[in-house]
Amino acid sequence: MNIGNVKLENPYILAPMAGVTDLPFRLLCKEQGAGLLCMEMISAKALQYKNKNTKTLLAIHPQEYPVSLQLFGSDPKIISEQAKRIEELPFQILDINMGCPVPKVVKNGEGSALMKNPKLAYDIIYETVKAIKKPVTVKIRKGFDDEHVNAAEIAKVAEEAGASAVAVHGRTREQYYSGKADWDIIRQVKEAVSIPVIGNGDVTSARKAADMLKETGCDGVMIGRGAQGNPWIFSELNVYDKTGKIPPRPGNAEVKQMMLRHARLQLEYKGEYIGIREMRKHVAWYTKGIKNAAKLRAEINAVESYGQLKELLEKH
Repeated sequence: MNIGNVKLENPYILAPMAGVTDLPFRLLCKEQGAGLLCMEMISAKALQYKNKNTKTLLAIHPQEYPVSLQLFGSDPKIISEQAKRIEELPFQILDINMGCPVPKVVKNGEGSALMKNPKLAYDIIYETVKAIKKPVTVKIRKGFDDEHVNAAEIAKVAEEAGASAVAVHGRTREQYYSGKADWDIIRQVKEAVSIPVIGNGDVTSARKAADMLKETGCDGVMIGRGAQGNPWIFSELNVYDKTGKIPPRPGNAEVKQMMLRHARLQLEYKGEYIGIREMRKHVAWYTKGIKNAAKLRAEINAVESYGQLKELLEKH
């Protein structure tokens, strides 16, 4: 699969997720065979004002390539100028967020609010494509709500403005992440444009990814919550592609090893205080569905050091 001049080894993409797809987690997903990694969304305004927290979000490791950096905002001038200013950073694709459902983002006319304004969406994409040499992609939703389902229209707008690909989450903004994702809208987008279309929503296994590709004709599959506590989903997808067989799920020992490796990476990039606290939610995800893990999840919130985490995992 190609996005502009960027060649992906496979069509399986880690979705951008705030507070999840940081550098440590992306490295683990890359090791498991993700074809493209998407970073956490970054505010174009925060970049303009040189917000110090944004610096951490911009960290990229050479082992991750190819990486997509995602900006959000509602001002074509600010987004395009900031895209140009950071273009020298080692990301390969720039993505524009037009899908985030979070109230404070939508209230500012950013994220999925842009789906209500095709003209502004066009201007943002057009100005950004003109400002940088790297391929520009757009992430959208089915629509803002059930009365305004316009993903195919916005995808056409993106294509006309020069976008190299479009990712579609099969839920409206009003649905957030609830209910069932509508894959038919992904098929409609695929039929409406000639640029690559990436499907997103409810892919939690290799079989589901195969079903989405078959049902929608999309070119790539983006995995969000299906990868939380489960970086192995990417190796599962690639093995299934090559052999038609689903590999066995990792055993408890392998899951524990991955949690400790993840924690070590967190400490390396964020220090012990932040790193261990951020690991708490990941441990809850990693242990979901594991027998007798409820007690471990209750105890994880008291853990304040790598040593304590290791001890806790050895105990369970």
